Amino acid sequence: METPTRIAVVTGGGSGIGRAVALGLVAHGYTVVVSGRRAEALDETVRRAGVNGARALAVTGDVTDPNSVEALFGIVRERYGRLDLLFNNAGTASKPASVEDVTLEQWRAVLDSNLTGAFLCTREAVRMMKAQTPPGGRIINNGSIAAHVPRPHSVAYTASKHGITGLTKATALDGRPFDIACGQIDIGNAATEMTERFATGTLQANLEIKSEPRVDVRHVVDAVLYMAGLPLDANVPSLTVMATRMPFVGRG
Repeated sequence: METPTRIAVVTGGGSGIGRAVALGLVAHGYTVVVSGRRAEALDETVRRAGVNGARALAVTGDVTDPNSVEALFGIVRERYGRLDLLFNNAGTASKPASVEDVTLEQWRAVLDSNLTGAFLCTREAVRMMKAQTPPGGRIINNGSIAAHVPRPHSVAYTASKHGITGLTKATALDGRPFDIACGQIDIGNAATEMTERFATGTLQANLEIKSEPRVDVRHVVDAVLYMAGLPLDANVPSLTVMATRMPFVGRG
C-alpha cells in the first residue's frame, strides 16, 4: 500500500475554521479526512479543494458518539495505515444565558460536543500514533479566547474550552515518550459564519452591546500550518491568534 506523506483528520470540517484549515492542509500536500455530521457540507469542502480534491475524503460522523469516532479512525487506519495530524475542531455553543438559566441538557450538549468529543478523538488518535511505524504524530486542539476568559452568559462553552486546555496539557504529557506532540490554538474572532453577529454587536463584560473586529480566517490557517509543520521534537503548547482590537487584553 502506497502511503501519502502526511495524513490528517479534521473534525467539524464542513464549515468555518474546520473547512478553512482542511483546505489549507490539502493545498500544502496533506491528505485530509474531513469529518462532521452534515454530508452535504463535507462534500462541499471536498469540492472546494479543486484539483487537490483527490486528497480529501469526507466521512460523516458525530464526535459525541464513541462508536462513530471509532469508525472514523478505523477508516483512516484501513485506508491510509497511519495518522500524522488530528485537528480537534468540532464544537458547538448554546444560546446565551446566565448560569442559573442554563439547563442540564444544554450543559451536557456543549460539554459532550466540545470536550468529550475532543477526548474521544484524541484517544483514538493516540492509540493509532503509538502503534504505527514509525510512531508519533501531532494533535492540535481548537481552544478559544474562552479558554482564558469568558464572555457573559457562556458558562457551558467557557467550561468546555477551559477543559480543552487541560486535555491539551495532559495529552502532551502522556504523548511525550511516544513522539506525540499536542498543542492548542486559541482563536479570537476569526471571520466565519459563527462570528458574523460580533461585527454587528455582541454583549460585553460590562453588559453593553458593542461591535467587535474580526480577523481573516487565513491567518488561523497559517498558524495551524506552522504548528503542524514542525518536526515532532518541537511543539507549540499554546498559540493565540486574534483580531488586534478585540476586547481581550486588559479589562475588556
